[in-house]
Amino acid sequence: MAPASETASSRTPFFIDTHSHLDAAKFDVDRDAEYARAVAGGVGIQVVPAISRDNFAAVAATCARYPGCLPAWGLHPMYIGVHRPEHLADLRTQIEAQRPVAVGEIGLDLFVRDLDYATQEYFYVEQLKIAQEFDLPVLLHCRKANDSLLKHLRRIRVRGGIAHAFNGSLQQADEFIKLGFKLGFGGAFTWPRANNLRRLAVDLPLEAIVLETDSPDIPPVWIGRGRNAPGELPRIAQTLAGLRGLDLDVVARATTRNARALFGLADDAAANAET
Repeated sequence: MAPASETASSRTPFFIDTHSHLDAAKFDVDRDAEYARAVAGGVGIQVVPAISRDNFAAVAATCARYPGCLPAWGLHPMYIGVHRPEHLADLRTQIEAQRPVAVGEIGLDLFVRDLDYATQEYFYVEQLKIAQEFDLPVLLHCRKANDSLLKHLRRIRVRGGIAHAFNGSLQQADEFIKLGFKLGFGGAFTWPRANNLRRLAVDLPLEAIVLETDSPDIPPVWIGRGRNAPGELPRIAQTLAGLRGLDLDVVARATTRNARALFGLADDAAANAET
């Protein structure tokens, strides 16, 4: 199962899916096939974020099995019901055992009403400190919480990161960019009624954008309510290229370059992940 290579074909652009939960149970029936489909489409690297201590093993196994899949370790704000303070020590241990490309998925969620904010904030702040300690970028879950996230980022400076599934204002985007962050764009902006996201996809500087699927979630318009997959990333990139009036190759090169710079990946990272 070799990952896509940037030099393997001049006709197939190379993509990085900066947020793919390929370890999710929804892929248990056809994970090999979906990985192969993604690679065939040019998706040579996938960043696979953890969501709790309980799925560290699944993420590790996925990244061991599939070349080009790289882990991020973190405690997701939507799972505060299962997180415990001692899991932060487990997170440090996991980072030391298998250095990730980022700390994530972490952050805040103010959309789901029954998630205790104080508990979310505690785990978010403590994980920012861990990211700072290990000099790692962060993958931020930021649903309806951009200003709160930014408040803590200004206080606890980390080595940038990605505002995953960003759907804030242009002003909020600018604040993230000032702090060294990229904005993650995936299936949500492909929907014609996603007016704010589509404006952002056009107005933001291309050097601030990275691509993601959030597989198996946030499906693009052509899937509807079905399961999303990393193999959809090239078509998501084509949608971005169409909105901006650019060639697909331009978008592929720019977003790949942005992701490599953020995660500290060399140009031969896909080949290195295979060995």
